[in-house]
This record gives sequence, C-alpha cells and structure tokens, in this order.
Amino acid sequence: MNKVSSKVELIFDLETATYFDDDEKALLRSRLENRLDTEGLLHLVSQEDRSQLLNKEKTVAKLIELLKRSLQVQKKRKATKIPKAVIQKRLKNKAVNADRKINRKKPLVD
Repeated sequence: MNKVSSKVELIFDLETATYFDDDEKALLRSRLENRLDTEGLLHLVSQEDRSQLLNKEKTVAKLIELLKRSLQVQKKRKATKIPKAVIQKRLKNKAVNADRKINRKKPLVD
C-alpha cells in the first residue's frame, strides 16, 4: 500500500480567516489550543484512502466539522426546584421504612 503518495495535510491559519470575527477567533483559539502549533496554525491530515481526492474531501469535511463543534456555545443550565410531590414521596418511603424496622424489634416485656 502506498499511502504516502495520497496523504493530504490541510494547514488552516485562524488569523488570516476573514469570515470569522474577533470573538469567534478568540473562541476558536481557546477551544483548539491543543491542536494549534506555535504559529497558530491548525494541521489536519488524512491518509485513509488510496485516492488523494477523497483524502482532500475528508480533510475539508474534518475542518468544517471541527470548526462547527468549536463554535457551538452550550446553553446555560436553568436550576429547577425539586417538585413537592417528589419530596413527599421520599418522606413517605422513609416513614414506611422506619415503621418496618420498628416492627422488627422484639416487644418489651414488663
């Protein structure tokens, strides 16, 4: 297998990308800091297929997917109260369990 001849390496420079504003670039820089080299370039490699064209398409798809995932902002979680019915059910179960344990004891003889 001659994979080296069909290997594709995509180098993406975040700083020269004109379609991202400064906030998006900062977000990408922080989320992709482990994947960026010292010059701030993102390297993606594909050598899975024998066809160089397929490898090119796969690296571009990888880049798009990586940028999409990095730009997604997760929603803030809204804190909610525990429903009253749930609290009452838990307390009822505790009372039933306590009664069961009390009934297990030997009766006192006077």
